[in-house]
Amino acid sequence: MTTRPYNQPLGGNEMPRFGGPATMMRLPTQPTAEGLDACFVGIPMDIGTSNRPGTRFGPRQIRTESCMIRPYNMATRAAPFDSLQVADIGDVAIDTFNLPKCVDIITDAYRDIIKDGCKPLTLGGDHTLSYPILRAIAEKYGPVGLIHVDAHADINEHMFGEPIAHGTPFRRAVEAGVLDTKRCIQIGVRGTGYAADDFDWPREQGFRVVQVEECWHKSLTPLMEEVRAQMGDRPVYLTFDIDSLDPSIAPG
Repeated sequence: MTTRPYNQPLGGNEMPRFGGPATMMRLPTQPTAEGLDACFVGIPMDIGTSNRPGTRFGPRQIRTESCMIRPYNMATRAAPFDSLQVADIGDVAIDTFNLPKCVDIITDAYRDIIKDGCKPLTLGGDHTLSYPILRAIAEKYGPVGLIHVDAHADINEHMFGEPIAHGTPFRRAVEAGVLDTKRCIQIGVRGTGYAADDFDWPREQGFRVVQVEECWHKSLTPLMEEVRAQMGDRPVYLTFDIDSLDPSIAPG
């Protein structure tokens, strides 16, 4: 019996950074998640946004920039590609004219991705995509924990009368019963609101909400230890919205 070698990112000494495959970290690609421990998958969608479009180009641009990433973490010595089989499986073929249909397409795609235990690392895409992904994950694992790093809580009741949008995914997820609300934390929410109690709804559901002011001028190591304790050893969905970064770093 032979052991299949683990896929490795294409290194900068093997191929110049500006060449090679246009995949995440220049990893091998395959059409499905079969045989993988983890996979990168893109959702090139921005039809759920209410202001500025453009995140449909996110997966492609993230892959382009990822050619600069090296496979070892020099601070932690983590070496994921030495113990996990990882590949880029391309993008979910959304319907760019129909948001409710996109939600169902994404859920169906993720059912297939995770059916044999593969862990998807998603490149977005506007934040609407979290709701259909969570539906698929909860079907397999039951209600999951949530680590949500964002400037916004994304728990609106509706946006322009629509229940599905980039500002509503975690309200819909709570209503659908796909989140373990005692294991949900939102980190970095900030800015102005429509009402003084804008962040109260998730707290009322059991979420821990850490506003950005609580993160300033201090180490976040103690907070991360608390998050690990809160999540325990059960499944967790981690989502990071780029606007959690200060606008001086990520304008637009």
